[in-house]
Amino acid sequence: MDLSQGLMLFFALLISCIILFSSIKLFWRRGDLPPGPTPLPLLGNALDVGGDIVHFLMKLSEKYGDIFTVYLGTRPVIVVTGYKLVKEIYLDKGDDYLNRGDMPAFDAFYKDSGIIFTANMKRWRDLRRFSLMTLRDFGFGKSSTEDRIHEEIRHLISALKDTKESFFDPRQCLSKSFYNIIFSIMFGNRYNYEDKEITTILTYIYQAFTTISSSWGQIYEMFPWLMRFIPGPHQKINKCFKNLTKYVDGRVKINQETLDPNNPRDYVDAFLIKMEKEKINPNSEFNMKNLLACTLQIFFAGVETMSTTTTYSLLILMKYPDVLAKVHKEIDQVIGQNRGPTLQDRNHMPYTEAMVHEMQRFTDLIPMGAPRRTTKEVTLKGYTLPKDINIYPMLTSVLKDPTCFKYPTEFNPENFLNEKGEFKKNDAFMPLAAGKRICLGESLVRMELFLFLVSILQNFDLKSSVPLKELDIAPIVSGLGNFPKPYKMAFIPR
Repeated sequence: MDLSQGLMLFFALLISCIILFSSIKLFWRRGDLPPGPTPLPLLGNALDVGGDIVHFLMKLSEKYGDIFTVYLGTRPVIVVTGYKLVKEIYLDKGDDYLNRGDMPAFDAFYKDSGIIFTANMKRWRDLRRFSLMTLRDFGFGKSSTEDRIHEEIRHLISALKDTKESFFDPRQCLSKSFYNIIFSIMFGNRYNYEDKEITTILTYIYQAFTTISSSWGQIYEMFPWLMRFIPGPHQKINKCFKNLTKYVDGRVKINQETLDPNNPRDYVDAFLIKMEKEKINPNSEFNMKNLLACTLQIFFAGVETMSTTTTYSLLILMKYPDVLAKVHKEIDQVIGQNRGPTLQDRNHMPYTEAMVHEMQRFTDLIPMGAPRRTTKEVTLKGYTLPKDINIYPMLTSVLKDPTCFKYPTEFNPENFLNEKGEFKKNDAFMPLAAGKRICLGESLVRMELFLFLVSILQNFDLKSSVPLKELDIAPIVSGLGNFPKPYKMAFIPR
């Protein structure tokens, strides 16, 4: 037997041992876990996913009920659906499921740093407490942020008027507005819409998020140990993150050079000051690595959440001209044309407020939620789940729960209106999750979405470049996020 034959035999035996070990491991780990489809060695249930993991998991819920187990590669994941059980994970017993679950595409880059993707509970608590306090100091949820939003709306309306009723993809223009709002909070200033740098950064953000949500991204999530070495579109994820980090690092250095410890201008300044105060503490989480990670994660989430939701909202409003007409009528009655909208107007505009909530529900931005992990051995619906097992709380199943919404699969603002036409809150409305790990910018998103949509509709009619029956409002990809298919429209001054 020559060397090459010996190596082939060795690798054949090695692979056989791995498959055998994985089979035994999978069988052993199923134990008291909820039922689910039978996994294959190494592959788990990957061959059944078919490129749309959200659709795959929701179809399984029809067969196995509101809790079941799937294997993404060799990794067991407990999938939970429906308002009742997801509420138990987020709120009723939130501390039992508070740890962040595996997100390989993010984990490979951030390596447990920052605030959103860290599984280190001390790090998460320290950084979240600081970030919440600091963001509030710089206006999150306050009138000062409303002023920033109004300023940016004026720039946006002017830019949309300059398009002179031509057809174009609105995403880039809208994204620049949300970029400037979060940028001013994080770094203290804004960009002109014509700046080429802002377009480049927005492209990196969009490419990273859509690729992670695509079929390639889903395969990466299941087989990260293999996909890191295989060429393909998924490789641009890490490239985008590197470019974004380089950009953030450059902005942080500008802040460092002009920092006044007695007069913090923004989030980055506040973090730098905190770093200096805690530099003698060897256990401090306030270091440059976490500063870059926190800044990028908040910036990334703040821009992408609003860009996608608003772009999707305008598409849906064109698809439903009857809803658009009712919103226009309410805007004219309550606000008119002589002033811009304010947050106080929400109390007098029940149909518009219902429409905005319905947009978040129907667009279903993060259908699978962010993965969680058990902090200890827990019992969920009679099943014993071990410590550190991954949980997928399917937000899409909550936002479309027929026991909570009258029209669960349709776009209909009446989901948030009572018999008298008054706005009606709904506990199942949790588009950005709920509980202690809810999105940091949830209050900012609600402010922005109302003020931007109302301002746009106060000033413009919306015109599609194709007949309404050809408008496709189904997402182009559905994984970590739902994204609308690219489209063109025109803004017609009213």
